[in-house]
Amino acid sequence: MTITQPNNPHTYQIVTYGCQMNVHDSERIAGVLETAGFVPSETLPQPGVPADADVVVFNTCAVRENAGNRLYGNLGHMATVKAAHPGMQIAVGGCMAQQDRATVIARAPWVDVVFGTNNLGSLPVLLERARVEHTSQVEIKEALEIFPSNLPTRRESPYSAWVSISVGCNNTCTFCIVPHLRGHETDREPEAVLAEVRALVAVGVQEITLLGQNVNTYGVERGERQAFAKLLRACGEVDGLRRVRFTSPHPKDFTTDVIAAMAETPNVMPSLHMPLQSGSDKVLRRMHRPYRRERFLGILNDVRCALPDAAITTDIIVGFPGETDIDFEATLDLVRQARFAAAFTFQYSKRPGTPAATMPDQVPHAVVQERYERLVAVIEEISWEENQRQVGRDVEVLFAEGEGRKDAGTRRLSGRARDNRLIHVALPDTVEQRPRPGDIATVQVTYAAPHHLICDAPLTGLIRTAGGDAWEARERAEIGMSNAGRPGIVQGAD
Repeated sequence: MTITQPNNPHTYQIVTYGCQMNVHDSERIAGVLETAGFVPSETLPQPGVPADADVVVFNTCAVRENAGNRLYGNLGHMATVKAAHPGMQIAVGGCMAQQDRATVIARAPWVDVVFGTNNLGSLPVLLERARVEHTSQVEIKEALEIFPSNLPTRRESPYSAWVSISVGCNNTCTFCIVPHLRGHETDREPEAVLAEVRALVAVGVQEITLLGQNVNTYGVERGERQAFAKLLRACGEVDGLRRVRFTSPHPKDFTTDVIAAMAETPNVMPSLHMPLQSGSDKVLRRMHRPYRRERFLGILNDVRCALPDAAITTDIIVGFPGETDIDFEATLDLVRQARFAAAFTFQYSKRPGTPAATMPDQVPHAVVQERYERLVAVIEEISWEENQRQVGRDVEVLFAEGEGRKDAGTRRLSGRARDNRLIHVALPDTVEQRPRPGDIATVQVTYAAPHHLICDAPLTGLIRTAGGDAWEARERAEIGMSNAGRPGIVQGAD
């Protein structure tokens, strides 16, 4: 549906909060808007706040309290921005929109559209309706209308892509609102997933990440207990696909067939994000996480036996209701045994509608903060030690967009190793030696920091990939479109 005039298209910006699923949803929202005739705004947003696009979409998260605070803070600022830009529209989607459908309009009546996680494709129609009727439109679908992967997409990267294999979640973690907001797990057929993967590779994508709230239970609703491992192996047979990743698994469903598929499929990367949440069995029971610490450590041991160079990362919540000093020490002990390459750490915050929000023995904030700081210190110490073990090794890097760190005037490019470690590589002297985003090279690690690696040695084995070609073609196309739309600029002029 086209709702704008081609000679004067409306512009849009999307502000995304939350997890990889939200990032992927934002790519779908962008695709839907562009199919309807919108174009991305060329004006960069101010820190945390959009600029002057005709339509500003906030794609929200409800998992963490700070995401909600940021949303309502930005919406408050947008009242002034909108008043200065007649005709501007504001839309709020995602998990918080699904949860706070009435609250959003009550707190920010200048919002034009509120839409849910299950009806991303409705946004252009709702924007047009709000414009014509001069009233806010709220449409939240409780059931999935169209699987998001069937919607048009404007992907952020021409060489790396998310591929959704399922939406929703069947778990009942007491701290999480996601199953209530996104519904029960719904899987895509493997043929549809692989068709999307092949189509992406055909246009230059080198790396895909299979995405689901719990990828391990993929296929269970169809009675296929080993469907996810089979999907990994099938991705290994796609010509031209260099890297396969996935997120997120759940320890209770993680099985040896998946480990075998990881170890035996060359393009499945030796990296694993395995959410722990707590190292205390008592807290895990209160969280309704059905595994225990020994089971978790056993998984890590099995993975490392099969993939000795695997980098394992995790999620940890500090200060869950009822967490005692003994419980927290159990988490620190497990972290020391697990030797995570990195960890995403969170201070527990109440989320309305979750069982944990009404549990007794809420931990005082000062205690949570102190534990959090201790945990971060331990994780950083271990991460640094693990990174220092990489010094002197040759690693394969897939380069990404944007210039990396600058130290003592040294310009660097950034990328990811096969194990997903962040690497900053000294920029080669000549253009011919410089990799493009999407290209691959082998580099030697010369220095390690807690959160990244440095490579100042000359890179070797540079591979000019189809991903780099796709990035270069997109850059040329965007420069061409930009020049064509600006008076006084002639394409091809010196």
